[in-house]
This record gives sequence, structure tokens and C-alpha cells, in this order.
Amino acid sequence: MAPKKRTHQATLELAAGNAPVVDLGKMLGQTGVNLVEIKKAYDAATASQRGDIVPVVVSVFEDRSFTLRLKTPPTAFLIKKALGDKGSSRPGHEVAGKITTQQLREIAERKLPDLNTSDVEMAMRTIAGTARSMGVVVVD
Repeated sequence: MAPKKRTHQATLELAAGNAPVVDLGKMLGQTGVNLVEIKKAYDAATASQRGDIVPVVVSVFEDRSFTLRLKTPPTAFLIKKALGDKGSSRPGHEVAGKITTQQLREIAERKLPDLNTSDVEMAMRTIAGTARSMGVVVVD
């Protein structure tokens, strides 16, 4: 049997365990795929990560079937989550705050599958660069 031909692919950042059908419809409505089925599959796959933003790559095939490939939450989201109430965020201003090296390591280990390295130390340097660009300082 010949492989299915992919007709559309989209990467969406959705709330884990509770994907809004409106967002799915904006990006995938023209494909004719069953949006409710995508929502059910995404919500079931991300139920354990509820409260996070979990990107997903949705591939739609010519027979209107689909596959979902989950990614790790965005780095900036994880840094903001690590800051909790310690960071300040005002409209038009960068986030400011401090995270520990241990928090940085936890974020790097979580992001490792989506980074172009398998070394945690290099991943930490990448995450630290994102934190710096957000105005976040890494402390020991």
C-alpha cells in the first residue's frame, strides 16, 4: 500500500488538555478534517500537562485523516513559569527576575527532545540565552 500523501501541515501552540476549537478552525478549517476529533486527540494526549502551552504539529492527509506530533512547551513559557510571582511583566517591558541554575537545568532537560543537542550543559546555555534576552538573570 502506498504511503498517504500529506496535503497540509500546521504547527499550533495550544493550551494543554483544553484546545480551543476556534484556534483549530482558523488553521485547519480549510482542510476539511474533523476538528472535534483533533481536539479530542490533542486533549487526551496533553491532559497530564494541563496549564501548559504545548505546541503540536498537525499533519493532514488527502483522505482527511491526521497525525499529531507533540513538542515541548516554548522556552519563554517555561522560564515565565519558573519565575512564578517573582518576575514582573508589564506591557511594553521585558520580563525581569531571577531563576536558579537548578531551574535552568530542569527547563533544559524538559526541552532537550526539541533542541539540536543531546548535551544538557549545551541545552542549559541555549536556555540561559533565551532567559537573558527576556531580562532574566540566572543565579546559583
